[in-house]
Amino acid sequence: MNATDDKTIVQDYFNSTGFDRWRRIYGDGEVNKVQLDIREGHKQTVDTVLSWLTFDGNLSKLSICDAGCGVGSLSIPLAQAGAKIYASDISEKMVGEAKERAEAVLSDLSNLTFAVQDLEAVKGSYHTVICLDVLIHYPQDKAAEMIAHLTSLAQSRLILSFAPHTFALCLLKKIGSFFPGPSKATRAYLHREADIVEILETCGFSVQRSAMTRTRFYFSRILEATRK
Repeated sequence: MNATDDKTIVQDYFNSTGFDRWRRIYGDGEVNKVQLDIREGHKQTVDTVLSWLTFDGNLSKLSICDAGCGVGSLSIPLAQAGAKIYASDISEKMVGEAKERAEAVLSDLSNLTFAVQDLEAVKGSYHTVICLDVLIHYPQDKAAEMIAHLTSLAQSRLILSFAPHTFALCLLKKIGSFFPGPSKATRAYLHREADIVEILETCGFSVQRSAMTRTRFYFSRILEATRK
């Protein structure tokens, strides 16, 4: 399967069965134990990024691109904090859900823009670009292209997350492959941290902060890189 096929599958999946599944996971309703574990892991990742941005004390002055915004788990609290947000996602249904959630909690949406857009079609210039839990859907060569594009949009900083290539995760992925199901409609790609760091370095960025979210079924390495 090539990278183009992966992108088509991701788009189709998150506009159909995947949308219903992940909307529940990223919501607050009842889910099964595995989905609850993933919900908690994703929230930890979002909370880590929010803590980094809040610690700097200048959120209200920042322009931020949330590439692959999903249902707005990160974009909405950032907008609430006063940042100017451009949030995009490849899935029309995900963006529609994000808009509904934003309208439910924000009285003023003037600093929050949503767009249905392929990550590599995003244009503009932003102080900070963020891309969480997207690279897991794409192989290394495509991930490199995506990161290169994201760095071209970032004036100062890029924050991204990925599923790290470790022995334990490789084993877990292998075991999971023996139990196919309708929820596993996209391929899960693991990336070596050294490879991601090398891509960032090549693009003129250096890693300043890192964190790891680890639950039973959710694993995510988070990197903050700034322009040299």
